[in-house]
Amino acid sequence: MASSSPPQSPPAPGRPGRSGPVPPTPVVVPALLDALREDLTEAAYTLEGTGEVLGERAAAALHREQLLPADLATRDSDEPAAALVRLFVLGLPVGAPRLAAALPRTGPSGLLDLGLARRAGVGDEVRGGLLATCDLRPYGDERHTWWLVSDLGEAATGGPLPTEHVLGVGGASTTLSSWTPRPEVDRGLDLGTGSGVQALHLSTHARAVVATDLSARALAFARFTAALNGIGLDLRQGSLLEPVAGETFDLVVSNPPFVITPRVAGVPVYGYRDGGATGDALVAGLVRELGAHLRPGGVAQLLANWELAEDEDWRDRVGGWLEGNGLDAWVVQREEQDVSEYAGTWVRDGGHRPGSPAFEELYAAWLADFAARGVERVGFGVVTLQRPATERDPWRDLVDVRTPVASPMGPAVLHGLHARTWLAEHTDDELLDVPWQVADDITEERVGRPGAPDPQVIQLRQGGGLRRVVRLDTLGAGFVGACDGELSAGQLCAGLAVLTEVAVDQVREAVLPVLRDLVKDGLLR
Repeated sequence: MASSSPPQSPPAPGRPGRSGPVPPTPVVVPALLDALREDLTEAAYTLEGTGEVLGERAAAALHREQLLPADLATRDSDEPAAALVRLFVLGLPVGAPRLAAALPRTGPSGLLDLGLARRAGVGDEVRGGLLATCDLRPYGDERHTWWLVSDLGEAATGGPLPTEHVLGVGGASTTLSSWTPRPEVDRGLDLGTGSGVQALHLSTHARAVVATDLSARALAFARFTAALNGIGLDLRQGSLLEPVAGETFDLVVSNPPFVITPRVAGVPVYGYRDGGATGDALVAGLVRELGAHLRPGGVAQLLANWELAEDEDWRDRVGGWLEGNGLDAWVVQREEQDVSEYAGTWVRDGGHRPGSPAFEELYAAWLADFAARGVERVGFGVVTLQRPATERDPWRDLVDVRTPVASPMGPAVLHGLHARTWLAEHTDDELLDVPWQVADDITEERVGRPGAPDPQVIQLRQGGGLRRVVRLDTLGAGFVGACDGELSAGQLCAGLAVLTEVAVDQVREAVLPVLRDLVKDGLLR
């Protein structure tokens, strides 16, 4: 738990729901929540505090959903945070005296009244103790720490999860929170809030936050999470954009149910990640409809999967979603999987071992579904949309970046939006009038044969943002090398024309595409 709460393993498609009743949701009792908040703080049940209790090795194992090292690290510890990790993260029974010491204001009875725990049964390891009914753990970003409440993960329950499962922190939610730009805004929308992860982040820079979800169960968890952290949210139940019909926002974030799951009998629908539509239709529709809910200059950030036929370029597929929506669009493809890999990943994540009858049956359902529509690959990426604040044609930038990027990416996304918008609203002459400067995180690499007078390769390497590597020719390298913020780009072109004995118009024509490319991603500022 060093930098953020370890993700839960999501229940994968095809896994049968857990038998028996769905666990209850927590209950908001204001006085008890005040007591619990004080207790959790005093117990050092924070990212730093739990990290100290677990140690690096156990914390790393917990991120991999391996619970035994964390069990061993906390079993004999007298630290209050250790008892809470055992109860709320590992799903182990904890004795009432130990909980009373860890949470003196709340006590075991308070946990029962809040719906966070139940009494351990006769067959449980600790008689007279409590078992958690949900997962409660510290979660945070670079500047904030919260407590997030969700359903217990599969590793803690030791069995399959119900389709109504409310996920805590997963890989998708951390990706979205990292990529989301965070300007100060008036109204923010978390579309498909789940347990409220993105709403927590929005609350730090939006004066009002609306959070929606189709699942009443998910909203109950989000309501409890918000109340525990003293955050006010406008929570609404409904499908996608229906709860905010006619309303507009400055920033919309969404981790929608983008997983492409067969719509056939025997394959269950998990509410938090299966939208019920065929293929990628749900996300495609969302991209087309979001513009009506963005204010001028408003931004939407969401994750998506897209289907790809043989030899189909993903830019054509996603570009079709963007046609006619009037929005600026910056789409970054982060991964592409063959359908057999994609299907196998989701079935295997459900706990089914390759070769078992259940695995083969579900694997076949996935492959048949893709084959019926001629799908060969599935792409995953981050979609950033913006409603233009002025009368102009929207800009589009669809790029493939599989390599590691900065974390968080939000600052680079915000700068990239501003830079691309500035480029769209200014002419070439205005671009050349600016005295550009090489960004501080840029280094230059020159590669050549020993003794050769000139390098064979000249390239720029970006330390932050998308961590781009841009190859330059001799003219481009000379131009960038002179960008020190003193002379305008046009003046530098004139100087290069003299040095190279090439007409200044030809130099400008060669430099402009390089200049635009470097400005949009912050290599030149």
